[in-house]
Amino acid sequence: MAEKLEVKELDQVVVRFSGDSGDGMQLAGNIFSTVSATVGNDISTFPDYPADIRAPQGSLTGVSGFQVHIGEGKVYTPGDKCDVLVAMNAAALKTQYRYAKPGACIIIDTDSFGPKDLEKAEFATPDYLGEMGIDPDRVIAAPITQMVKDCLADSGMDNKAMLKSRNMFALGLVCWLFNRDLSVAENFLKEKFAKKAGVAENNIKVIHAGYDYGHNTHSSVANTYRIESKNKVKGRYMDITGNKATAYGLIAAAEKAGLKLYLGSYPITPATDILHELSKHKSLGVTTVQCEDEIAGCASAVGASFAGALAATSTSGPGICLKSEAMNLAVIMELPLVVVDVQRGGPATGLPTKSEQTDLLQVLFGRNGESPMPVVAATSPTDCFDAAYNACKIALEHMTPVVLLTDGYVANGSGAFKLPNLAEYPAINPPYVPEEMKGAWAPYMRNENGTRYWAVPGREGFAHILGGLEKDDKTGAISTNPENHDLMTRKRQQKIDNIVVPDLEVLGDKDDAELLIVGFGGTFGHLHAAMDELRAQGKKVALAHFKYICPLPKNTAEVMKKYKKVVVAEQNMGQLTAYLRMKVDGFVPYQFNEVKGQPFVVAELVDNFKTIIEK
Repeated sequence: MAEKLEVKELDQVVVRFSGDSGDGMQLAGNIFSTVSATVGNDISTFPDYPADIRAPQGSLTGVSGFQVHIGEGKVYTPGDKCDVLVAMNAAALKTQYRYAKPGACIIIDTDSFGPKDLEKAEFATPDYLGEMGIDPDRVIAAPITQMVKDCLADSGMDNKAMLKSRNMFALGLVCWLFNRDLSVAENFLKEKFAKKAGVAENNIKVIHAGYDYGHNTHSSVANTYRIESKNKVKGRYMDITGNKATAYGLIAAAEKAGLKLYLGSYPITPATDILHELSKHKSLGVTTVQCEDEIAGCASAVGASFAGALAATSTSGPGICLKSEAMNLAVIMELPLVVVDVQRGGPATGLPTKSEQTDLLQVLFGRNGESPMPVVAATSPTDCFDAAYNACKIALEHMTPVVLLTDGYVANGSGAFKLPNLAEYPAINPPYVPEEMKGAWAPYMRNENGTRYWAVPGREGFAHILGGLEKDDKTGAISTNPENHDLMTRKRQQKIDNIVVPDLEVLGDKDDAELLIVGFGGTFGHLHAAMDELRAQGKKVALAHFKYICPLPKNTAEVMKKYKKVVVAEQNMGQLTAYLRMKVDGFVPYQFNEVKGQPFVVAELVDNFKTIIEK
């Protein structure tokens, strides 16, 4: 007989869905994230895709994971390890158990742990739980496959189609475990399968079957869990990925500036979803073109910019290499362009589905000639909206290409996003050439900030030619004069230096920290969590995290030199460290560098930073 059910209230919990790459773990995780965000929990997610396009079914390399951290207060990371692990097959249990806490609840589909499944997963004995040292009392072992078949026996679906719903049974069981209302999940499925009502109906039926299984058996677990929402700011929220937030930020900036948005792109993991999302919004004045290659995507965006649109191009590290010539064309033509670089593991094809921060020096310096270009870095999936908006504002107001750095972790991860009020965002005012300059204007005349005026084609009296050859400062004609080239090079640099960005903010014990942690971009949540943990242990620790990398905030040197010990933590071999040492005289920090294709582990950060403090 099942024990009496107890509802435990928690501040936060981490759930990891895992299974074969065809088991729908990303969908199950996304629905659970949406359910949690809708009830007001803060969330942080981490989809962990296999690198293989389609590994053999049941193989160790084909396991796909989705981890979500939900909390009643602010959640900074997807969590180091999970409280609940869903393992849909033997390979998932074998590879994903290392991400589970010692006392974690494990949910498995016993129908996927047969002799052949265990052999593929390289188990040595039939006792797979004993072999891995897992306490059977922590395992919810259910014949999920068979129960799904029984549930859909009258649906008219074939066996293969029925098996695609196994993920929904697991999702229903997890929703029961966390006391979730299934109505949000039902609405999600109805919307996703709006043109396939039967598929939606069958999946909803299976979710309820999983929920009822947990409710009726208590699944060998003596309690369920509830996570309240206590600190949420009132408003409308949605679960949003970084790529979708980036797309929305570009749309918002175009709307604010009164411009059409153009994206010239070429598909590349993990940036393609930006192209996919923007292609849905033609009604908002968005034009998307999937070009034949990376340089064509960027060059078409340069053309759209010349024509007067807010132009953008999206890619990852390998694509930046290929776009560099067209990016440089935008530098010398001084046209606004936003280049979104969703960083992934490299070099070459490297780790296409994994995340790194290894493109920093490439976007700062990886072009021929002196080609200064602002660089903005997003710090979280939800911050991608503001980062994209601000990158557009800089590009349009300073007539320059701008690189927006995100990464695979930020782009594919998601968070609870409060829908913004665009009226509260700053105006975007491109430096259009004034009408009164007609007759006296030349293409490289500049305003008081050193920014070239923008003459959109079609305005009578402002016809002009731009191109990749150096132009005369006064006439705009082609010039090979040495003094003119030196002058134009300095003016292009000065224009970037004149951009005003917010001061570098210091969080935590900013007045008396024993250690200052420094990072940039998508590592913000993990570094913040590490700082919080160290402060909870009685250490004096602060965090300075860069969103604006070029130009650097004016107070960068002051902050870097204020603290006796500084550690720069980044997912590369020291690129931000090298850049800061170039810009800040006498700056020699400690370093924490990992290039694993995975997010930082907070516990490892804490141990390393504590060692530095205690030296």
